Amino acid sequence: MNQDKKDIRKLSLGELETILNSMGEKSFRAKQIYEWLWKKNAHSFDDMTNLSKTLRSKLSENFSIQNIQVNSMQKSDDETIKNAVRLFDGNIVESVLIPTENRTTACVSCQVGCSLNCEFCATAKLKRMRNLTAAEIVDQVVVIDKQSREFFDRPLSNIVYMGMGEPMMNYNEVVKSIRMITSPQGLGMSPKRITVSTSGIPKMIKMLADEELKVKLAVSLHSAREEIRNRIMPFSEKFPLTELLESLQYWYQKTKSKITFEYLVWKDINDRQTDIDALVRYAKRVPSKINLIEYNPIGESEFEQAHPAVIEAYTDAIQQNGIVVKVRRSRGKDIDAACGQLANKSLEEI
Repeated sequence: MNQDKKDIRKLSLGELETILNSMGEKSFRAKQIYEWLWKKNAHSFDDMTNLSKTLRSKLSENFSIQNIQVNSMQKSDDETIKNAVRLFDGNIVESVLIPTENRTTACVSCQVGCSLNCEFCATAKLKRMRNLTAAEIVDQVVVIDKQSREFFDRPLSNIVYMGMGEPMMNYNEVVKSIRMITSPQGLGMSPKRITVSTSGIPKMIKMLADEELKVKLAVSLHSAREEIRNRIMPFSEKFPLTELLESLQYWYQKTKSKITFEYLVWKDINDRQTDIDALVRYAKRVPSKINLIEYNPIGESEFEQAHPAVIEAYTDAIQQNGIVVKVRRSRGKDIDAACGQLANKSLEEI
């Protein structure tokens, strides 16, 4: 693939119309091309059969379609599927299909590597190489939708931006991808079935609220005690819990959508009663629900899964304070597809 040619999917519909007009083509051709690119997910200009051969040739001379390729696919014992996705420049990211009885969820990546430095996450150990484009994010969704139909005989039902990278650090492309996924001119999925997960960047949370996308928000909290959170998520020193809370209150005020707090519990790190009390106090200050997540080891000895009795203590305290809580069991652990494990280990098999 010629990397020197511009990916045509980086053009807006208006920009495409302008270029086609300069080629002497009618404006309506732009809408036809746009539909091929985003609704029909064409990977070649030759697929665009309602365009003249001359126009297809012009497009091919000037533009490329930098679609992703699934380099390898692994299937877990619990039927979770992990894709190692090769991008046009040779970089690899991973995406995951998570099936349950009633739904299939796509967990998509938005960066090659990660911008942040969470101590417990395998992806954070990878240097951030670049942000993904909106098209590369949408391509992951298209691939997983096809897999959902092939392996589980139903279309994809949900999308979570919880793969490799921090969505808020690739804000513009993430928002563009959501608009294309939800647009009638794109995949036409309901925004209510999309969750954007962030480690907590207040300014960007407010910006996302102002977009009025109608998506859901999840926040990787992991501690409501400043000193603990700063130790396990060093970047958060720049974003105090008070500032994060204010942005979440703004989110709810603008969207009327509850926040989901994602919360890992580790032995000797956040397994004390003071940790439980701090979480409850924090969560009560904004309409929210809490997912307590099973920890998935990444080979670092400092982090060990907490005793089941601690999870039970958390659950009891949260419920007693009228907050919805779920204990989320990890999926795809045997193929390193679970939360925090995405680190291109499948490269070893390529």
